[in-house]
Amino acid sequence: MRLTYGPSRASLLAGVLFCGAATSPAQTQTVPGSSTPGEAIPGTLGVSPFAGSVPGKLAPGIMPLSLRDAIDRGLKQNLGALLSNADIRSARGQRWEQLSALLPHVTAAPYVDVSQINLQELGIKFTFPGVNIPPSVRFSYFDARVSVDQSLFNWRSINNARAAKQALTSAEYSYKDARDLVVLAVGYTYLQAIADEARIETAEAQVRTAQALFDQATDRVNAGTSPAIDGLRAKVELQTRQQQLIQAKNNLAIQKLTVARVIGLAPGQEFELTDKSLYQPFEGITVEEALKRAYATRSDYQAAMTDVRVAEFSRKAAVAGYFPSLSFNANYGAGATHPSTTRQVFDVRGTLSIPIFQGGSVHGDVLQADARLEQSRERLDNLRAQIDSDVRTALLNLQSSADLVSVARSNIDLAEQTLTQSRDRFGAGVTDTVEVVQSQEAVASAHEQYISSLYSYNFAKISLARALGAAEEGAKEYFKGK
Repeated sequence: MRLTYGPSRASLLAGVLFCGAATSPAQTQTVPGSSTPGEAIPGTLGVSPFAGSVPGKLAPGIMPLSLRDAIDRGLKQNLGALLSNADIRSARGQRWEQLSALLPHVTAAPYVDVSQINLQELGIKFTFPGVNIPPSVRFSYFDARVSVDQSLFNWRSINNARAAKQALTSAEYSYKDARDLVVLAVGYTYLQAIADEARIETAEAQVRTAQALFDQATDRVNAGTSPAIDGLRAKVELQTRQQQLIQAKNNLAIQKLTVARVIGLAPGQEFELTDKSLYQPFEGITVEEALKRAYATRSDYQAAMTDVRVAEFSRKAAVAGYFPSLSFNANYGAGATHPSTTRQVFDVRGTLSIPIFQGGSVHGDVLQADARLEQSRERLDNLRAQIDSDVRTALLNLQSSADLVSVARSNIDLAEQTLTQSRDRFGAGVTDTVEVVQSQEAVASAHEQYISSLYSYNFAKISLARALGAAEEGAKEYFKGK
């Protein structure tokens, strides 16, 4: 027997990456469930079921949406979770199919038959002197019985049933893992939207600063105290900041569409992100503690171990093709030529089936079962190593991004002080607009670094929660909201 499963956990993990189709070019993300960094791929929305959802009803007005609200909606509406839940029902159906071979089968089949046959058509001819034999014969009979079929011993069916039970358990673990991936996907897209929203605020501030510089430079050029090139530099800087603002607004609009698709909002539903910076210090955890917790709670790891047991039972079922089986069959009822003249009839039999030569089919089943068992064990070993990598990577990213947030905050203060002094120097005629423009670039870069580091810090926390196998609980613990 070869049981079928839902989507592999490897494909589920890889598919979550493609949830963020609207990532701005400057952003670099980490593949959820792996340690390999990579940019989100534009135009891939819908590649993974975790990037889609079953939309809910349209709500009037603008819906306030916190991260926890988004996660709750995603767990209910995300397509990946819904499909994984359906896999449980499918596995439950397969288990009943395998149990059916071990359970008794009872059928009732009463029937009445009236037949007339042509004897000459069958080549039967009787010729007796003085006897008139008709060319056709009519006859009837009635039979009504209840039949019972029961397998008394079939080692193959027994192990198939055990394998199906383990497959159901694996599907249940996979569903729990799918919920963790939903949390990861929702957090991925929501945090991107927060970062894009912060970029708009930064871009607007940069536009206001560039506008003030342009006005100041224009006044100095008109007064003849500065060359015309200072005015041109200021205008180029202003238009550059305006372009960045336009792009930032477009990125946010597209990212909000991505958020809506992941969590199952109705098409056209307007909503407002209520969680903003989401910076909360994280209480450290050692690598040893994290790994111990991950191996004990990761649902995909539990499912992989269960898959090994499925493969082991499937191999036993394949080997059982060499063994004899014993079955029981009985029927009881009434029979006669007419229902009014019925008499008791019954039949009881036991059958011992002994395979003698199967043409190599059992040997082929065993070879395939051995291959599947070896593959499942190799996947388990690979996943164990991957969990180790996930945990260590998440902890490293968390520590480094926390340090980056601290440095970026300080860098913003320094860059803004530098810009203030540059504008004062320009107003006093000590310098030209080159220094001011460079200071503006430094401020913009400092803000972008802060936004990126804050996004990385928050996503590292969600990634750690996922790596520990407790994304739902971790999202509530690590993000209290405002």
